[in-house]
Amino acid sequence: MARLSLLLVLTAASTLALSACGQTEPVQAPVETPVEASGDTGPAPEMPMDAPPQEEAPVAEAEGSGVAQSACRDTIGEAASARLVERCIAVSPATRPPCNAANPCALIEDEIDRSCRQFPANDTPAECAA
Repeated sequence: MARLSLLLVLTAASTLALSACGQTEPVQAPVETPVEASGDTGPAPEMPMDAPPQEEAPVAEAEGSGVAQSACRDTIGEAASARLVERCIAVSPATRPPCNAANPCALIEDEIDRSCRQFPANDTPAECAA
């Protein structure tokens, strides 16, 4: 019994030691942020070779002002913007869709419309009809 306990302790210690090799900083999960008006979106994500082509959704700007429109949640309210975001997430095939209440409503609605046009006419999700 003592040998088994010693073996388990040594195995656990060696596993911990090996798993810590080469790690200098803890790994953090990415945080999804809204599309910024500055245009600085950071490095482009790498797409798998077999991924279908994706279009980048531009930041919606107020007509002629060059300034991004206000957040959807500020425009139509928290509950309505949450429903719009849920619809967008349900239909969008994009890996990083603009389905975020911090983005302008027009940007979210455009993503829903673009995504719904990609479905076959007889296989359109209910979220496209709303």
